[in-house]
Amino acid sequence: MSAPVATETFDNRVAFAEELIALAREDERIVAVCNDSVGSSNLVQFQKEFPDRLINVGIAEQDMVGVGAGLALSGYVPFVCGASPFLTGRALEQIKADVAYSQSPVVLCGMSPGMAYGELGPTHHSIEDLSWLRAIAGLDVVVPADPAETRSAVRWAAHAARPVFLRVGRFKVPAVTGDRPFTFGAATTLRDGSDVTVVAAGTMVSRALQAAEEAAEQGVSVRVLNMSTIAPLDEDAIRRAMAETRGIVTAEEATTTGGLGAAVAAVVVTERAPVPMRLLGIHREFAPTGTTAFLLEHFGLTAGDIRQAAIGLARTDA
Repeated sequence: MSAPVATETFDNRVAFAEELIALAREDERIVAVCNDSVGSSNLVQFQKEFPDRLINVGIAEQDMVGVGAGLALSGYVPFVCGASPFLTGRALEQIKADVAYSQSPVVLCGMSPGMAYGELGPTHHSIEDLSWLRAIAGLDVVVPADPAETRSAVRWAAHAARPVFLRVGRFKVPAVTGDRPFTFGAATTLRDGSDVTVVAAGTMVSRALQAAEEAAEQGVSVRVLNMSTIAPLDEDAIRRAMAETRGIVTAEEATTTGGLGAAVAAVVVTERAPVPMRLLGIHREFAPTGTTAFLLEHFGLTAGDIRQAAIGLARTDA
């Protein structure tokens, strides 16, 4: 039996900034590039300690990515930081051509993704970023689940020497990964189970664990996979889930059109050994304005919704 999900919550941006500063102290090649987002990207302390190694291009995301690519090709290790809807939406062409196609080793940091900017409305919600970036060849897409995994992923990305998109959450989450280091391309089994597998990423992982705990009280055994690498996907973990459990639920703070759920479904269909699936996320709809917690409930992304989907699959297939 896994330990209960912790109740204390943390902002992953704090872990991100602390680890980036630690890396910068070790390596003079580490630089930060941002789009007038020193505060929201949590780079204030980095700027104080390394004023010559932070470049603020202003509200010019396309230039920001281009500058990052140029720095990478000049031998630096740039962390290009901006609110995820603007970094990915406005600079998609530059991400594709200047970073991915050119294989420039840039770490693109999408801050406050999903519906973290709840009250600011749909223009600030970053729910399409996973779909857009997962479609670009040669770009790794990483979504840490908690502060410990964020630290580990930042350190890995600094040494990856290839294009990486790192989705850094703002919505506070509990610690769920323990002392497990981030392993690129590998899903982590945070809770074993034999009836249904829940595949989750980012903010949804702690909710999936809570759902699994509640489902166990109703006699349903739920496996929880932390899919912190969206591209490339750990297809072997999906195949094991297909073979060892009777259904798969995916949960993501993003649109299901092309995101994590679509990626998992493609594996299930391709293997020609399908199991029933439920894709939890946002289904081609602009979110209303409200707090992040309200929006997650609005779109059926609570622990209770995940539990209900898992139990439904388990009992339908029985």
